[in-house]
Amino acid sequence: AGHILMSKRVAEDLAEYEEWRPLLHDLGTCEVKHGVKLQVVNLYSDEVGRRELPTKLQMQRRRTARMQWLLGVAALLAVAVLLVGIIMFSRNRSSSIQAAAEKSIAVLPFENLSEEKQNAYFADGVQDEILTNLAKIADLKVISRTSVMQYKSGVARNLRQIARELGVANILEGGVQRAGNRVRVSAQLLDARNDTHLWAEHYDRPLDDVFAIQSEIAKAIADQLRAKLSPSEKIAIERPPTADLAAFDLYTRAKTLTLQLSYIGAQAKDNVLQAIELLNQAVARDPNFLLAYCRLAYANDFLYIANLDHTPARRALADAAVQKILHLQPDSGEAHLALAQHLYSCYLDYDRASRELAIAQRMLPNSSQVFEVAGVMDRRRGRWEDSAHDFEKALQFDPHNVSFFHQMSVTYQCLRRYEQMAAVLDRAFELFPRDVATRQARARVDIEWHADTKPLHRAIEAILADDPSAAPLVANSWLYLALYERDLAAGDRALVALSGNPFVLSPNIYLNYAFAEGLVARMRGDTVAARAAFTAARAQQEEIVRSQPDYAVALSILGLIDAGLGRKDEALREGRRAIELLPVARDAFAGPDLIQLFSMICAWTGEKDLACDQLATAAQFPSYLLTYGRLRLLPFWDPLSGDPRFEKIVASLASKETVVK
Repeated sequence: AGHILMSKRVAEDLAEYEEWRPLLHDLGTCEVKHGVKLQVVNLYSDEVGRRELPTKLQMQRRRTARMQWLLGVAALLAVAVLLVGIIMFSRNRSSSIQAAAEKSIAVLPFENLSEEKQNAYFADGVQDEILTNLAKIADLKVISRTSVMQYKSGVARNLRQIARELGVANILEGGVQRAGNRVRVSAQLLDARNDTHLWAEHYDRPLDDVFAIQSEIAKAIADQLRAKLSPSEKIAIERPPTADLAAFDLYTRAKTLTLQLSYIGAQAKDNVLQAIELLNQAVARDPNFLLAYCRLAYANDFLYIANLDHTPARRALADAAVQKILHLQPDSGEAHLALAQHLYSCYLDYDRASRELAIAQRMLPNSSQVFEVAGVMDRRRGRWEDSAHDFEKALQFDPHNVSFFHQMSVTYQCLRRYEQMAAVLDRAFELFPRDVATRQARARVDIEWHADTKPLHRAIEAILADDPSAAPLVANSWLYLALYERDLAAGDRALVALSGNPFVLSPNIYLNYAFAEGLVARMRGDTVAARAAFTAARAQQEEIVRSQPDYAVALSILGLIDAGLGRKDEALREGRRAIELLPVARDAFAGPDLIQLFSMICAWTGEKDLACDQLATAAQFPSYLLTYGRLRLLPFWDPLSGDPRFEKIVASLASKETVVK
């Protein structure tokens, strides 16, 4: 066998498993391609890998001036993760790996056995509460709800295959029947590796005992898997979430609506607003319902940070929910997580949020949401590698959460690391080949990377051929495509599909619908229609800025609208002020977008030198908006086309494989 070399980052992940630590041997810092330095670790034992120092590494240490060997090291590094994955998941004879898998479990959706099909949410709630209770046990690895919900009950399920897909050894499945004032719950635990039944039980109790049943099942599973249960974990499992079953049903329905949220599209906002309505009903019934308040805080935080409702009123609602959480159970893991999410989302208070998140991670050992919050927060802090790593960690607990793949791809797009962006989206596509968002995102890689619109064309055509009603879900990409290709007919169709919703320029920049109409009219050369649309857009945007004068994103968009209307002085003042309010040092994710919008404002108002200066500044930072394809294709940059400074910036963003025309 050859050497198994890996980066320090991968080695740190392996080192979390005690049985791997003796196999990891640090080789120190090595220089790889393009002068990048990495810490390299050699993995070996008597059975795998090689103990001696790699020959090429010996040569490098003797003659550092010679660089030929670096390609070999880089290649080894590139395949290391794959090799380690093969070792970890395919060497079933390894007792250490078997031991690590012994205490992993997925709780599949319980079957609704009630005659009333509306009780399906009740069955979902029973399953979710059992899963939530098990997830509080640090000695277990528990897969999050998002990843198990696709394995619907009532149909034949290949448990061995499901366990393999989720990376667990054990499966819990069951059924729930609610009849009058009684509830019947059946549950069985199986070792999916050998189809062995480990435990089964049937409960027939008064309906009010349902939470006690859930706690008993969780404790029985922990006992069967020989998981250590601390006194605090036992107390947490035995504490019922609420005494009001109707409130619990409302909470379960709301949680389902908010399991996977995307920054893109109106559907996310509609789902969250519907969830908030359900949660308000839940807490009205039970003012002490902690989990409902946590979900309520999360929903309001999301609307604020995602710029879907970035208003003082929305932040006040989030404030109120968090204050209630801290009043109810200030020392709970859920409270620390909710506070971390809130401090980040509404205040960009990274330091305090990080401290709260660290506490939450210790108290919620199986929470993928902890790593999700870390991922989005590290991105805004400019900790790009940490951000990608956070989402990989989240996927360990929630391996089929498609939003985590998309979030990771956003991080790689900002870094302009398109090969990794494509690889992440390929993983998502393999799991969800019919997912509309994933199909579009994968096709957009070729635009950002090579200014090639053909894959997105094919993706949109295929999506609409499969389901013509999916037009609203592709409207944003459709409008982008129309702008890229100066396709007026496609632009009109995209506006119809957009149906009054914002045009999402980036996860940070939402342009109102009237402004999108103005962009298409401007592309058509219809100056009268463009001016009318921009005027309507300005009235809407000015109202937002008037109520929030320090809202940098809104101010930047107002500047762009004013540039479209020829209000040069106002536009330049607004664009410059936006950059001052939210510099890159404060927000490494949104900050570069605002610099680029200011560059666009300058270009539209005839300040070409200033536009190129700002664009050159933006190009120094990781950025979602600043890609080769967007600069090359979008009509926004037509005023700079042919300018040597602009063309130099565009060329600097082109990959080696891209022929710059």
